[in-house]
Amino acid sequence: MPTLLVKNIHTLVTMDADRHEFKNSALFVRDHIIEQVITSNNLPYADEVLDLQGRHIVLPGLVNTHHHFYQTLTRVIPAAQNCDLFKWLQTLYPIWAKLTAEGVYISAQIAAAELILSGCTTASDHLYIYPNDCTLDDEIRAIQEIGMRFHASRGSMSVGESKGGLPPDSLVEREQDILRDSQRLIERHHNNTRHSMLRITLAPCSPFSVSPDLMRESAALARSHPGVRLHTHLAENRSDVDYSLETYGLTPGDYAESVGWLGEDVWHAHCVQLNDESIAKFARTGTGVAHCPCSNMRLASGIAPIRKMLAQGVPVGLGVDGSASNDAGNLLQEARTAFLLARVRDCDATAMSARQILEMATIGGAKVLGRNDIG
Repeated sequence: MPTLLVKNIHTLVTMDADRHEFKNSALFVRDHIIEQVITSNNLPYADEVLDLQGRHIVLPGLVNTHHHFYQTLTRVIPAAQNCDLFKWLQTLYPIWAKLTAEGVYISAQIAAAELILSGCTTASDHLYIYPNDCTLDDEIRAIQEIGMRFHASRGSMSVGESKGGLPPDSLVEREQDILRDSQRLIERHHNNTRHSMLRITLAPCSPFSVSPDLMRESAALARSHPGVRLHTHLAENRSDVDYSLETYGLTPGDYAESVGWLGEDVWHAHCVQLNDESIAKFARTGTGVAHCPCSNMRLASGIAPIRKMLAQGVPVGLGVDGSASNDAGNLLQEARTAFLLARVRDCDATAMSARQILEMATIGGAKVLGRNDIG
């Protein structure tokens, strides 16, 4: 098994229970797993040695809990620059309808490279559009070639405009086909072992693009396979909330509860407009949140009440969201933005510390993804 020694680290920052920081330290890695933190001069032999010469701080790998890799191909589309969420989606759906398998593959590699360059080592992606015979396998192949730890989300849309949904009918799938492909992906790719590099998530897109039946059946399918988690968008902006109230007679949080989408195996993206009652439900059930501040600002969705969520014990991780609503995929920049925006929301310089944001970007994201072996 290959070994690596990283020596002469100026400061090694950990996320252990005591949040230790080690000066003048070293790391020993065997078969891509950190085996030892060394604070003495007694260094083991390794196949490869990286000497940081006392000039660098080493952080845990960052964890990205929400992304849309395919959107790296549709950054800065002029017609979508000044739109809120629903108008933005309606502007981009016709462009995304031209996505190909090659586009899925290339966009995934671009997105992964950008994430890695910003310190990310584990990412979840939410692919919910499958025109022109695209598959999630195209994305998985791209990420496996790069070597990033990956949670691949089989997204879906099944309710088109003709049935009261937001997406065009041409982009939705039959629910039986979605569930069949979800089962295939789990059987082919899902690896629930410790330090696994690939896991499958089931991720119907949003309350305005899938039916309650698909939400329930996806939850049942996921929960019949150990380690398969559930992910969707929820309460992203006021229009999203209004859709839930008008269509289901429920707030987004109550809707999630009604279809069985609360629990430690579930995390929701955004939750910008989640009300206090729903936050309490999330905390009580261990339901996670992917906080995506750059996208929320870009689309004028609002500022998520992250401080309140954390205070009540809601698991929160960071997500860069798609590059079409972020203009980038830099997770370290996302962490800085989250740090600043929390202070702006409450007009309180103590609202969020740098250490709290680093925790959110590492062990926070790991918990949201159901990982106790990273972060």
